[in-house]
Amino acid sequence: MSHKDSFIADQRGAAAFEMPFVYFFMMLSLLFPLADIGIAGFHYISAWEALRAFGQSIQYDPPPDVTNASSWEATALAKADPNFPIANFQLVCGDTQTVCSATNTVSPKYYSFTTTVTLAPLLLKPVLCTSGNANPCTYTLPYSERFQ
Repeated sequence: MSHKDSFIADQRGAAAFEMPFVYFFMMLSLLFPLADIGIAGFHYISAWEALRAFGQSIQYDPPPDVTNASSWEATALAKADPNFPIANFQLVCGDTQTVCSATNTVSPKYYSFTTTVTLAPLLLKPVLCTSGNANPCTYTLPYSERFQ
């Protein structure tokens, strides 16, 4: 039997030869996209939990005067998570979702605020970053909670 025939008959090295190609395919097509989705999910959940934690921290500390809550607002914002800064903080009065003022002190009263989360996907950028913002991977999460 010639050497060529013995190599054809002995197929033990075929799996070892294919393994780098299979590994490369599996990493690029399955594991890296799953890692992108997992990381994006953790960032999104962290931002949402920061909003919720801030809402809970101020829920039982309502402003003494809803028409002039500027000094109370500064101390309330100091309780927020620095990784997800709170923006657009408002005291909303009534079901019409208008900002509280001297002429609008209707109940129910709500806190309303937002934060932003920025995602940085490696492979799934066309899928996860589709918004029309200046930075397409930045999402604004709104949150409101009733306090009275």
